[in-house]
Amino acid sequence: MEIKNIDQLSDEFIWQDSVGLITKSLGAAGGSQKVYVNIDYVPPKAYSTKYHSHSQQEEFFIILSGTGTLRLQDKERDVKQGDFFAKPAGQNIAHTFYNSSDDILVILDVGTNEKEDTCYYPDEDVYMQKSNEQRRVFRGGDSDLLWTSEPNQ
Repeated sequence: MEIKNIDQLSDEFIWQDSVGLITKSLGAAGGSQKVYVNIDYVPPKAYSTKYHSHSQQEEFFIILSGTGTLRLQDKERDVKQGDFFAKPAGQNIAHTFYNSSDDILVILDVGTNEKEDTCYYPDEDVYMQKSNEQRRVFRGGDSDLLWTSEPNQ
């Protein structure tokens, strides 16, 4: 086991998008297998993720610095340093953070690593299913309501 430093992570554990959202994957860098530990740096006027829920993955969040807006179950709440909450899996609890301030919003994001999970994005009616090391994305309207698993039909 090796002690790592957040300011000296290799690039493979740092993700960044085009607007400057940065995620540092501390758990992966440290060798964690059952939980992930990320620090998200959300720039002003940006979102942390698309609004979504998980079927299997449990999550916990704490605001390390900055202020912003948490959209949770279609209600918006102001958040600030020290605010935290847990999001149990399988309860259709959708969330996203928006940085409504002029400073970087820093969030510690901890959760379970699940081999099987379905994320639902209600704003777009999109499902992302993770199963057997593959990801499948489909719209709710694409569901085949006539299909059955019964073998004799």
